[in-house]
Amino acid sequence: MAISAKGAERRKARVRKALKARAFGRPRLSVFRSDKNIYAQIIDDTTGRTLAAASTLEKDIKSTVKNGTTAAAATIGRLIAERGIKAGIAEVIFDRGAYIYHGRVKALADAAREGGLQF
Repeated sequence: MAISAKGAERRKARVRKALKARAFGRPRLSVFRSDKNIYAQIIDDTTGRTLAAASTLEKDIKSTVKNGTTAAAATIGRLIAERGIKAGIAEVIFDRGAYIYHGRVKALADAAREGGLQF
């Protein structure tokens, strides 16, 4: 079943509204997944800046993992946690967007938690 663009936008807005209500100044760990790749960003919404980012399109990651798998998502989760901690970020709020917390999104979140991010 395909996700309609209008329904996905509504779902994303609903999730984002709930996140902003309980963010308490913490940066947001935003996830975007396509059919083949997965992207993660730690965003400071007060200044509108991206503090850390990771994706499966990076050269060193692209050569080591198979795209579109939970293993690739877990690799990105560990990498974003490492980069976030290096930037001085320990606590974030997880923004899954319009995606169900399952599969690659869940694998990324679990790996980020294991890497040291708290959410």
